Amino acid sequence: MIFLYGLYWMMNEELLQGIVFGPVPSRRLGRSLGVNNIPPKYCSYSCVYCQLGRNKKIGTGRRDFYSPESVLRQAEEKIAGALRNNSSIDYISFVPDGEPTLDINLGRSIRLLKKTGIKTAVITNSSLLYDQGVREQLMEADWVSLKADAVREDLWKTINRPHKSLSLERIQKGMALFARSYSGILATETMLVKGINTGEDAVAETAGFIKTLNPEKSYISIPTRPPAEASALPADEGDVTKAYRVFSDKGLKVECITGHEGDEFTHTGGIVEDILDITSVHPMREESMKAFLSGAGADWNVVEELIRHNRLVETEFNKKKFYLRKFISGSNK
Repeated sequence: MIFLYGLYWMMNEELLQGIVFGPVPSRRLGRSLGVNNIPPKYCSYSCVYCQLGRNKKIGTGRRDFYSPESVLRQAEEKIAGALRNNSSIDYISFVPDGEPTLDINLGRSIRLLKKTGIKTAVITNSSLLYDQGVREQLMEADWVSLKADAVREDLWKTINRPHKSLSLERIQKGMALFARSYSGILATETMLVKGINTGEDAVAETAGFIKTLNPEKSYISIPTRPPAEASALPADEGDVTKAYRVFSDKGLKVECITGHEGDEFTHTGGIVEDILDITSVHPMREESMKAFLSGAGADWNVVEELIRHNRLVETEFNKKKFYLRKFISGSNK
């Protein structure tokens, strides 16, 4: 087995860096096939709670990263693998290592993926919605989630740590324009970080703004995986309950995302490739990893080999072990 792994490390690096991963369990979308259309940590924000660590590539310039044809090809391969394992897929979701709307080909990729017959979703931090071109491309998706962690500028800067060129006022105007024209399913998400945006006034202001967007559902979440900053602690039960009440009082349909998403990760190809693709954007709990390996007919030696070759990192959060892919310096993904 070790010999086979050794051969694997000698293969082309691109084989370790799939654009499409999963399917994985999603607390919002059921069974989600993820599209990782942005290289590691290329984002317009550097959120304190980011599960992928601190952002060293913060920017707002939209670029050409991967060809839409490559996205479609890999999605079709993953779909075929899921079907072989009798696994369903509810959505193809753009949930990458950075902000998905930084991909200038986002709209075209979504259009091509419609050929699969599976609904598409995009989870965005909303930072580029002031750009008409971004709004038009997002219109192509069946389901879109907009981030709204805070509407006070000081809190926004503290929790999201945006690129210096960004304006919260412009972003909010862009969100309003998008919400007004979008015909798909619109959701919002607010991450509650203890001691930052959990005050009742701050929560009420955020809920008031979200109400103007008229989303089908508003998600309230807390950090459930290791955050970029150790100080980014999840809001406690009291804060979550308070926020739920405030959002509900504003007339919003609210759902709280505060727990483990489940262990139903699907094996679709090579076990090493699957683990690296999933953990590049979705840190896996120890229990989930064990269940995944068992379902693929593999054992814990796979994880130990990945850690030994510096491809996987073990970390701990809330007394639970998590496994996250070790990014390669200079990688294109």
